[in-house]
Amino acid sequence: MTRSLDAVDRDLFAQVMNSSNRVNPYPLYARLRETPVIRSENGLYIVSTFEEIRSLLLNPKASSQVVQRLAFPSTGNLFKDWIINPMMSRIMQRHRSLVFRDPPEHTGLRRHIMLQFSPERMQRMKGRVAVLVDDLIAGMQGKQEIDLVESFSYPLPVAAICELLGVPAQDEKKFHVWSKSLIAALDFQQEIDPEIMKRLAVDNAAISAYLGALIKVKRRSPKDDVLSGLATCRDPKAGRLNRFDLMTTAVSLLIAGHETTVCLINNGMLALLREPQLLERLRKDPGLAPRLVDEILRFDPPAHFMRRKALDDIDIAGARIPKGATIVLMTASGNRDPKRFPDPDRLDPDRPNNQHLGFGVGLHACVGAWLARLETEAALIALSQRLIRPRLVEDPPPYRSTAAVRGLERLLISIDGVT
Repeated sequence: MTRSLDAVDRDLFAQVMNSSNRVNPYPLYARLRETPVIRSENGLYIVSTFEEIRSLLLNPKASSQVVQRLAFPSTGNLFKDWIINPMMSRIMQRHRSLVFRDPPEHTGLRRHIMLQFSPERMQRMKGRVAVLVDDLIAGMQGKQEIDLVESFSYPLPVAAICELLGVPAQDEKKFHVWSKSLIAALDFQQEIDPEIMKRLAVDNAAISAYLGALIKVKRRSPKDDVLSGLATCRDPKAGRLNRFDLMTTAVSLLIAGHETTVCLINNGMLALLREPQLLERLRKDPGLAPRLVDEILRFDPPAHFMRRKALDDIDIAGARIPKGATIVLMTASGNRDPKRFPDPDRLDPDRPNNQHLGFGVGLHACVGAWLARLETEAALIALSQRLIRPRLVEDPPPYRSTAAVRGLERLLISIDGVT
């Protein structure tokens, strides 16, 4: 039987969404797990335990098509307000990102992306990431205090994804604001705040127009990059991407290709600075990095929850989720479920069978997981080996307000130098 959320402890999910709990939401997750499926006061179904989350990620009745229609602000121009903007809203809704698509549409979009994420291209990125890491650490020479977010963990994934996609790196200032706005849209405030909805529509239109113009250039003069490949490829199975699917795919790759990796690098370094023995162990044994990154993805992942829509009644953990209901899958909570992970609040890179939810499961498993791992492993190895006596200046550091993608605003560290 589904219990009302306030029967457990008022509205725990509302507390999770409250930015005052961004520093450490994990105690709230532990309380949520006492009832695996809970109906909140506003009708959301919150699922917080590992097995139940995993089963719903694999359940075709739990649809990914949960995007709300965007509402553009009034401009005073009747033609634009009554014809152009409503048409754009419908186009954006119809041609949304593959993250918000179900098969068979999702299958074709994902195939197009994976064709471009070829082993050869990813292998070349390995060398480029190494160069980028070296350059960024060299820029720390002579400094005694650095903000790792500004100096390293933000510029590294941005430079890497721009190079991979074929986006001019100098345009970062253009898409930085749009990117933060669209990441914030994964939270729930935009559904109850008309002003946030309007800003989201404007920012989505702006980044789409920017990438749409860039894609036109790629069609005329293709280069050896992902956007050129997506713009010109005609696959025997998936056909050719139409202009709107191409644009939304480009937006998704650009944003997801750096935002979550920024958070992952920061979360990893913060955890290591709090566990000096692990930092020293990584410094001496860089072969630890793959297992360490996997454990960070479990212990403190960037993505904390995702939404699904019930296409039919779903019975799970003694509860019934009715058709049409919005489901919130608390993946970061599932990663700390003691029924699946012994001693879940301990960072342990030697943890066996660490099949976490950090990159999702099934059809919607992260398409950029390989690149995110590559960048984070290279980053943490280099930082552990080249920064002399790094230590936290402030603990806890300040967090961004977003809950679905939880990340640091800054990470101030002091160092005695760079080798």
